[in-house]
Amino acid sequence: MKIYTRTGDQGQTSLVGGQRVSKTCARLESYGTVDELCSHIGLLITYCTDEHDCEFLTDVQSNLFVVGGYLATDNSQRDVRPGNIVTQEMVTAIEEQIDSINATLPPFRHFILPGGCQAAAQCHVCRTVCRRAERRILALCEEGATVDTLVIAYINRLSDYLFVLARKLNADENHPEVIWQRKT
Repeated sequence: MKIYTRTGDQGQTSLVGGQRVSKTCARLESYGTVDELCSHIGLLITYCTDEHDCEFLTDVQSNLFVVGGYLATDNSQRDVRPGNIVTQEMVTAIEEQIDSINATLPPFRHFILPGGCQAAAQCHVCRTVCRRAERRILALCEEGATVDTLVIAYINRLSDYLFVLARKLNADENHPEVIWQRKT
């Protein structure tokens, strides 16, 4: 497979199925941000020491490829490939991880400043990129594209997971959370 094709040199690229679109369109912004998130999660994995966290995050990366494939398909022009369908099981798996992690943490009562140990700080970066991906997907919907509600639910739940994971990573490293204090 050739790495460069020169077909994008004029500012357009192909969606799944070959349809040519601008590299600045909302669809590209949505799955490009999902791709950026996947890369940030790859960096996060290098900072994590818990094997279960690393395995689950690797599964998340695989699921983000599914999300990206879904978003790279204009489903008004062609059917989404079966391998690019987000399932309820994918959403449920994240919810179960959130519940499992939350059961080990002190109750969340204050706003927490992003940061802490290196893994937690990177996890917060992932969380904020995830929120941006969600906004880009919703912008795509506002332009009239149909996006399966499970895609939106998955990304929404993922940002929640990344928040509780950041708290866990700080707890694992005995790094205190920094509570936001309003300055008056």
